[in-house]
Amino acid sequence: MKIKKFIAPSMPEAMKQVREQLGSEAVILHSKVIYTGGFLGVFKKRNIEVLAAIDPEMKQEEVQRNMDKINTPPNSFFVTKTNDLKENEIKSSVEKPDQVLKQLNELKRAVKEISEHNAANHLTIPSAVLEVLAVLEKQEIDKEIRETILANVMEKWYVEGGSKTVAEVKMWIRDMLLEKLSPYSFGDITYSKKYINVIGPTGVGKTTTLAKMAAELMLKHQKKIGFITTDTYRIAAIEQLKTYANILNVPLEVCYNLDDFENATKKLAMCDIILIDTAGRNFRNQKYVEDLQKVVDYKREMETLLVLSLTAKQRDMEVIYQQFSTMRIDHFIFTKIDETSAIGSMLNLIMKYKKGVAYITTGQNVPEDMLAATPHEIVNRIIEVE
Repeated sequence: MKIKKFIAPSMPEAMKQVREQLGSEAVILHSKVIYTGGFLGVFKKRNIEVLAAIDPEMKQEEVQRNMDKINTPPNSFFVTKTNDLKENEIKSSVEKPDQVLKQLNELKRAVKEISEHNAANHLTIPSAVLEVLAVLEKQEIDKEIRETILANVMEKWYVEGGSKTVAEVKMWIRDMLLEKLSPYSFGDITYSKKYINVIGPTGVGKTTTLAKMAAELMLKHQKKIGFITTDTYRIAAIEQLKTYANILNVPLEVCYNLDDFENATKKLAMCDIILIDTAGRNFRNQKYVEDLQKVVDYKREMETLLVLSLTAKQRDMEVIYQQFSTMRIDHFIFTKIDETSAIGSMLNLIMKYKKGVAYITTGQNVPEDMLAATPHEIVNRIIEVE
């Protein structure tokens, strides 16, 4: 058997060289992306390396046995761009034998499983990368984000020569995700605005989160705090906030309409920060969102935080965001991170709506179970790095 290596800028060009030098009966044994040239480690040129073989006297089944010995392990597979390797180009290379048709079907399956966008060129995915991708899938990171990560990781893998551990791949992905989050603001509220408005659906823990924020502002930043509640639909909600107000020794005003809200702001004028608790309703109904604007004066200089529970389905959280999008949402607050094992929706929503995160709550205790959100905290929890 005659075996020869070919290097070309693209797979079609490599196939052309194979046909010209070995003929249409040649069999592709292996292919991969390589980087050559460059200066001081940069400006490297991307090429395709193909290993092909030909032996006119060898029967097809013998060729297959040799291919099985040379090819990648069974748990590896290839991803390819449809632009670079078209079905008619594969068929024309060897007069459509059964083996090539079988490889074509396997190739189609691999492309469908890995990427509709087909982000990488004929790359074998190492087990360390697959293991970390499985973590991202378990965390329910959106498919498009996973595909982008895969393409970037595979390029870095082959540029740096491969043979990396799972921990090293996690660090690569951590750095990639941190870069993606870098444009957005995270952490404590800015204190540049006197009114902090907390909105969200029923059951996400708005009132408890508001109490945690108040304790944080008082104990850590020595701010004078006041409460306004517009949640007059649930008596229990008012009583709960009254209890927190008594414990923290801060004033509380209850508002039923815009006139009440105006009077409340006058009574709390001496406060540094006024925290506003809004009604928890079924905000799939746009009417309830409109009702908020009949009680809270959104024309004031106000920072608005949308509270979402990580135990909710992502599509429900997206509907809630869309309903509230008539207001200006400054940051997310994500609650109940301790009650779910899949927290990738945090990253998905940040990327989709281009909003940062103010706080993450980790339990019911006031004020302990709340963290000022940081990109490192979010990413490390998602990729399961201690």
